Amino acid sequence: MTETSSPTAGPREMRLRYAGRCRECATELPRGTRAVYDPGTKTVCCLGCPVPATADEAPPGDDTPAGYTVHGETEQATAPAPPPAPAPAPFEMAPPIEKPVAVDTSPGVAGSSARREHERRVAKREERVRSRYPRLGGLLLALYDEPQTTKAWATGAAGEERLGRRLDTAAGPLVRVLHDRGIPRSRANLDHLVVCPSGVFVVDAKRYQGRPHHAVEGGFFTPRVDKLLVGRRDCTRLVDAGLKQADLVRRALDDDTVEVRSVLCFVEADWPLFGGDFVIRDVTVTWPKKLATTIAEPGPLSEEQITTIHQRLATAFPPA
Repeated sequence: MTETSSPTAGPREMRLRYAGRCRECATELPRGTRAVYDPGTKTVCCLGCPVPATADEAPPGDDTPAGYTVHGETEQATAPAPPPAPAPAPFEMAPPIEKPVAVDTSPGVAGSSARREHERRVAKREERVRSRYPRLGGLLLALYDEPQTTKAWATGAAGEERLGRRLDTAAGPLVRVLHDRGIPRSRANLDHLVVCPSGVFVVDAKRYQGRPHHAVEGGFFTPRVDKLLVGRRDCTRLVDAGLKQADLVRRALDDDTVEVRSVLCFVEADWPLFGGDFVIRDVTVTWPKKLATTIAEPGPLSEEQITTIHQRLATAFPPA
């Protein structure tokens, strides 16, 4: 079917034989689409737009507007040059959405990580023995005790749990306690952190037999060496570890006005009836009841300051 155009004919609906573009909304109209063709202006209009004006209403100028050209008696749609693309808006990175980080300020469970390590070692030993001796594995496990390296974790966990119960009884608005806190980027942990009016106590719980005492070696002609002995056992390495832990807490607080003290608390040692606690190289060596009395003493920190320090330490040292 061939549609002929007449300059005097008005707009009419027809099926396009050639692709075109709507003069009202610039929508591309493919070949075969039903649209309104205006022979007076040689333009097309999609059915969704208002009917275009007649030839008499067309603006003066070229009788063959861009986009529709007549060849003989047939119309051929030619796409006009596309409008210039708008300049891209400058790229702006949206600010990142900061999600609130939940901070665990609960006291935690004393000795939990040591208890888990003991259970892990027990399970691994049982699996190893039963896989190697399928028939006798249960009997061997019953006859032979756990290795000392495995027992040590249970012993340490019991000491932390006992001291943790004592500290929990002293906790309150002016005494905040954190148990078993992890040290970032390390497998070690802090047994107990206590924030009280006199400052921060970094407490390492130990369950050793014997009487702790401070021994000094050296003198006038040799360097002085301070040693921590529990019975006859040299435990000076515990002093070094306690000093390192206190330094970690100081760096986390970054506040020189807050006093941070390292404490070694022996829960089952042979302490004398009177006195017995001492300080070695800025590390306090004491027992649970004496420590509870010390943290209850008055100091310069207010309840608000204690709360702030407690939250900062809970953030810096998450549960282990």
